[in-house]
Amino acid sequence: MKPLVLVVSLCVRDGKTREFQEFERAAAKIMRKYGGRIEKVMRPESSAMAAAPIPSEIHWVTFPGQPALNAYRADPELAALASKREAAIERTEIVFGREAESYDRS
Repeated sequence: MKPLVLVVSLCVRDGKTREFQEFERAAAKIMRKYGGRIEKVMRPESSAMAAAPIPSEIHWVTFPGQPALNAYRADPELAALASKREAAIERTEIVFGREAESYDRS
C-alpha cells in the first residue's frame, strides 16, 4: 500500500519564524521514529484565492500508514512541544490522502 500523505498548510504567527523552525525541526526528528518524513516544503508567494489567507509554509508529509501517524501524534515528546507549537503556529489545515498516478506520464 502507498504511504499516507498529509498536505499541511501552516500559518506562522507574526515574528515567530525562528520559533516555528525550531518546533518543526524537533517535530521532524520525532516523526522519523515512526517512519514519518517531511518530504517537501513550499513557501507560497501568492494565492489565486484572494479571500483565503496565504499559508507561511505548505508541507508534503508521509507516514507508512495511519497507525504510524497515530503513534507519532501520541508521542510524549511531541506532547511536550505543544506550548512551543501553540506559540509559533496560528493555524494549521491538513488534507489526508494517498499518492496517485501523475497525469503527465505516458
